Amino acid sequence: MEKAMKTRRPTFSKGTVKRVFSYLSPYKGRLFLVILCIIISSLSNVAVSYFSGLLVDTYFPDPSSNLPLALGVMAIILGAGCIVSYISHRTMAVIGQVIMKKVRDDMYNHMQDLSVKYFDQHSKGDIMSLYINDTDTLHQLICQSIPEGISSLLSIITVFVVMVMSSIYLTLLIIGFLLIMMLITKTVGGKSGKYFIKQQQSIGKLNGYIEEMIQGQKVVKVFCHEEGAKDGFDKVNNQLRKDATSAHSFANVFMPIMGNLGHVQYTVIAIVGATMVIMGVQNLSITGFALMTPGLIVSFLQYARNFSNPVSQISNQINSIVMAFAGAERIFNLLDEAKEVDDGYVTLCYAKEDENGNITESETRTGKWAWKHYHKADDTTTYVPLAGKIDMLNVDFGYTPDKLVLHDVTLHAQPGQKIAFVGSTGAGKTTITNLINRFYDIADGKIRYDDININKIKKADLRRSLGIVLQDTNLFTGTVMENIRYGRLDATDEEVIEASKLANAHDFIIRLPEGYDTMLTSDGANLSQGQRQLLSIARAAVADAPVMILDEATSSIDTRTEKIVQEGTDKLMEGRTVFIIAHRLSTVKNADVIMVLEKGRIIESGNHEELLKKHGRYYQLYTGSK
Repeated sequence: MEKAMKTRRPTFSKGTVKRVFSYLSPYKGRLFLVILCIIISSLSNVAVSYFSGLLVDTYFPDPSSNLPLALGVMAIILGAGCIVSYISHRTMAVIGQVIMKKVRDDMYNHMQDLSVKYFDQHSKGDIMSLYINDTDTLHQLICQSIPEGISSLLSIITVFVVMVMSSIYLTLLIIGFLLIMMLITKTVGGKSGKYFIKQQQSIGKLNGYIEEMIQGQKVVKVFCHEEGAKDGFDKVNNQLRKDATSAHSFANVFMPIMGNLGHVQYTVIAIVGATMVIMGVQNLSITGFALMTPGLIVSFLQYARNFSNPVSQISNQINSIVMAFAGAERIFNLLDEAKEVDDGYVTLCYAKEDENGNITESETRTGKWAWKHYHKADDTTTYVPLAGKIDMLNVDFGYTPDKLVLHDVTLHAQPGQKIAFVGSTGAGKTTITNLINRFYDIADGKIRYDDININKIKKADLRRSLGIVLQDTNLFTGTVMENIRYGRLDATDEEVIEASKLANAHDFIIRLPEGYDTMLTSDGANLSQGQRQLLSIARAAVADAPVMILDEATSSIDTRTEKIVQEGTDKLMEGRTVFIIAHRLSTVKNADVIMVLEKGRIIESGNHEELLKKHGRYYQLYTGSK
């Protein structure tokens, strides 16, 4: 059901830009300091250029006119420019890292509030690309593109004013070159922008493919699919190469073109200025006409360089800005994903019962639970004992509105009953359990939990009342103790050990190098599949939930290990309402009710003996007959 994350082309709308800059707003004071430093740096560059001309016209012809003092002033100006430049870059580096942490926090925290449906529909590799590639481009925008853009803009304005004050003729010449630069920027930048967006999308697809192949490496090797995997990688990698080549082919011509154009501009100004000096042409400035001097030419050549370099930098930053907004758009798409809706108001609480049978709420763990049901109509609160009764009434469901996968499903699970679902792959067995814990909401019908509509129960409390053991065990980086305690974070060490004994996991745990303190990494790669499954059962046992869901908990382990795991699950199921999904029918023979599903419908139900007597679909599955 996974598919690549769809990415829209960024529109650079006011809203998108505003959201990017909203992360900068808490640091207005520091940003003011950065801008002040940039202004000082720009003025220092102009001052150095002015003094260069002054040296040529005043001090070199007459060295006695205090040349050392002039050189000292230039050194002080250059030193001040270096200091403020360091301060501005250092400040932006700090701001950038703080903002990146905030962006990643926002993304991760929002991701925790998304429904399971989102993760079913988006590849893990593409989601990871948001945290790595897209945040990196956004970081580059904040720490590099924005400061350089401000610096370049201020330099252009400052230098332009000084140039107009110095020589209007030469300023017009520079403006002519500026128009050429802008035309090149528009032509080349417009073509490269769309390819940078495609490049970001291709990176996400490549990450998704790599992540998928790493997870499925055993399958690849078992079926000798190495060459096919190589071909698939070559395909997505080649697409990335094409998009990146197209993007960088246009982007990489920016600097050579702008650099060479700057050299041409420098040469033309030198020739024109020298000609004006030799021919005694009157220079026009805002103060009037005056003779062109060699010193003015020297200063103007530096002005021209200080003017053209920022223009080139702004042109070069366009591609970074395009990539950054492409990444920002993908990040905001994630942040704009609708959170999992939870309109429930019935909560789960610790309960205690007095001698008259009245149930009240307890602040401490009592071993008993109750549903705390507030009734708005009469402003009263009732407490319903958590028994584990589940009823599904005429339930229809589809992952998409136009295609139902469950049709008119009705079942009644009494407290302590074991309900088993069997049927061919895709019949809808796991889908039913996904509806009970509200990973998805039904299209029609009702689901009641202890006679309470589950839509009224807060999802967190609903799921806290359900213990789940899945076929695929997920273990996290941490100790064995921490992984088991994941089932209930406030469980004591003694409760974790008791849960492990209940799940038949204690014996193998104490034989590990550090026992319960053994560190697990890479999803418990140093454990066998059976050991990993026993830890999953122990995790469910420590949760001590009254309703259990066992989703093919023994399907991926050998027969010997299955016996150990089965003993653990049998202990876990005692006194609980249990939903069992199994392909191995031997594991559901003792179920109170076995429901046979076919194409999203319950076609048979009964216990093992009753279904065998019917000689129906269950009989065929159990005996292997057709």
